Amino acid sequence: MKHLTLTTVILLSVITAVFSQNPGSIRGTIIDKVTGYPLIGANVILLESDPVNGTTADVSGNFIINNVPLGRQSIQITYLGYKPQTIPNVLVTQGKQAYINIRLEEDITNVEEVVIKADRNKMEALNKMASVSARSFSIEQTERFAGSLGDPARMVANYAGVNMSNDSRNDIVIRGNSPTGVLWRLEGVEIPNPNHFGALGTTGGPISMINNNQLTNSDFMTGAFPAEYGNATAGAFDLNMRSGNNQKHEFTGQVGFNGFELGAEGPLFKTFNGQKATYMVNFRYSTLEIFHKLGFDFGTGTAIPEYKDLSYMFDLPTEKAGRFKLFGMWGDSFIPIGRDFADSTSNNYMGKGTAVDFGSELFVIGSSHTYFFNEKTKLKTTLSFQTTNAQAVVDSIIDRKYAKPYARQNQREDKYSLSSKLTYKLNKKNNINTGFIADYYVASYIDSAWYPEYNRFLTGNDISNEGMVLIQAFTQWQHKFTENISSYAGVHTQYFNLNGDFALEPRLGMKWQFMPSHSFNAGFGVHSQTQPKTNYFLITHDTINHKQYLTNKNMGFTKSNHYVFGYTYNINEDFRLKAETYYQHIYNVPVKYGFPEYSMLNTGDSFGGGLEDSLVNEGTGKNYGLEITLEKYLSNGYYFLLTTSLYDSKYKGYDGVERNTAFNGNYVINLLAGYEYIINDKFMLTFDSKANWSGGKRYVPLDIEQSAIDDAPVYNWDYAYKNQYSPYFRIDFRIGLKHNSAKYSQEWAIDLQNLTNYQSVFSQSYDSEKNEMYETYQQEFMPMFLYRINF
Repeated sequence: MKHLTLTTVILLSVITAVFSQNPGSIRGTIIDKVTGYPLIGANVILLESDPVNGTTADVSGNFIINNVPLGRQSIQITYLGYKPQTIPNVLVTQGKQAYINIRLEEDITNVEEVVIKADRNKMEALNKMASVSARSFSIEQTERFAGSLGDPARMVANYAGVNMSNDSRNDIVIRGNSPTGVLWRLEGVEIPNPNHFGALGTTGGPISMINNNQLTNSDFMTGAFPAEYGNATAGAFDLNMRSGNNQKHEFTGQVGFNGFELGAEGPLFKTFNGQKATYMVNFRYSTLEIFHKLGFDFGTGTAIPEYKDLSYMFDLPTEKAGRFKLFGMWGDSFIPIGRDFADSTSNNYMGKGTAVDFGSELFVIGSSHTYFFNEKTKLKTTLSFQTTNAQAVVDSIIDRKYAKPYARQNQREDKYSLSSKLTYKLNKKNNINTGFIADYYVASYIDSAWYPEYNRFLTGNDISNEGMVLIQAFTQWQHKFTENISSYAGVHTQYFNLNGDFALEPRLGMKWQFMPSHSFNAGFGVHSQTQPKTNYFLITHDTINHKQYLTNKNMGFTKSNHYVFGYTYNINEDFRLKAETYYQHIYNVPVKYGFPEYSMLNTGDSFGGGLEDSLVNEGTGKNYGLEITLEKYLSNGYYFLLTTSLYDSKYKGYDGVERNTAFNGNYVINLLAGYEYIINDKFMLTFDSKANWSGGKRYVPLDIEQSAIDDAPVYNWDYAYKNQYSPYFRIDFRIGLKHNSAKYSQEWAIDLQNLTNYQSVFSQSYDSEKNEMYETYQQEFMPMFLYRINF
């Protein structure tokens, strides 16, 4: 009997060791929302813990709460003189500590008047100067929203005022503006197109190089953005990388749409008072390329997308010299399309009878230094180097037998950048930022194309190591009249030495919370942007006198005035209604006398940037619309988001005729919803869905008769963008399973894109073999898989 009892005890112990769950941890950093100064001693409490489980922030603002039950948890942060904040629904798992970057806002009321209540506007922008058309987003959302695939650009396409023009790429259209008007910033550094297979001068691509596993909460802006953001007319991403784990080493393995991925992070060495230098490195490699090398065939023929990327962050805090960070990213991609001459199918990248080899590369490295003179004054200085290049070989396929050279392209841009920003908090009611960005470009462009009318190749660009300087400076001030009324004023300037163009851009904003749950905001801004650099050096050929001219070199900035008015109703702490209306007046737009229907505002409608010579800044445009957001944040296991965007986007070319822009879809409606089902403390099922219904793509119709004569596509520009294809419709559905083991966590997910296989027309082109028009369509039904392990 004793032997049986002992055996039973041993078996129970083994079972308990195998199946019991170790508790998890929540770590993070608590800083002042304006200056970023660490709030030493801030209190952090795990809500609904008994006995109370909490901690305080250390000298760097870091904290960690151990022995946290797995699953969704909530914490509350308090600090004397600051508004308390509650962070709900933090997902705690095994293998990877949950990380939160918390920014507390100083309370301008007297200490004795403070009432403890949670911050209710959970999606308010991290940048306090942004009073309108801005929101923060979490990295969990880039995976939670169906169809986002871990891509910040695809994720924000669910927000009001945003649309995607092409399923196969992540270019985003903000309020009818060209995708080229979007600014990307990473760790405060303006970066070029951060996407694989991205052409110079564009801002999107099929696969993002941005690794969402390395980001922390970031901002996205769609209009009248603060003065520190320049050289953009549509919107801005302000992405923040997190530092590696300063407590222990963690590792991630992942395979999915973005590739095979390996990641590592952890502490390096101690610096002061228990603080540690940290590292974080992630590498990804093309999923299809690996499977192809293993002998698997996915039906793509010779068009195997090859890509790889690396991103990293090293963080070194010091006691007296400030904080140093080294960060960067590198990506390389190549794909041959249409090299199987027997394949007569079409796609969204080229027409029938055309073969393309396209490759691109991006390299970014930056070093930042943050120094606090005191708790109210911070200076951040960043030095970075970037290089981006793209090569293309375009051939015409003759009789499906051989390739005839049509175009060649080799473009490269290097950029050396120095930026500095001084933040000063005068008092509880007044904050000031001032700074500058100095960019030095070195460009080398060479390309040529076959012109049948001249029966020879003509060069489009032919420059080597051409230098350009863009200087930007800004000053901005925020004043809080009361706890419920705040204002913002700023000015941004920029100077481009290539042609001496200069811009002075005032920015204004205000917010008034006239009732506890109701607020009104307004904003105004003048925004300017250089043209895609390759356009300045486009050669105009005088074939009679055999001379060449750079007719675009004196192009000035495109400019846009933004007016925004908004209203927000926080129905409860998890439910809000938001409405914004806006008007944009766009002017100084490059247009062309010999091509009166052309406007630079339509750039980004196709894969490349589009090049025209002899451009002058005489075009105009306007965008106006209404956006409504009804959002229920994740709580009680579910969420939903309904956005409706009604808008009109027009332009005038050289002839002064008002036309629709290529991006004037007129309406976009998104409905997203999700539910988490907790099976037990080890397993959780997730269900996420998305439905999108939007106006059809604008197009320029084919001239079939002239196309037959020229044996090539010819378009009738008399009807440019007058008509639309049928409305776009798509449903995505995502199912995920998350599992916690004793030492690691795993996740499996399948993303069913275009679940109904609805065919939305993308473009029309001409088949010279059959002498007929044909259509290409947006993405068909496609399942995407994800597996991740953290340990």
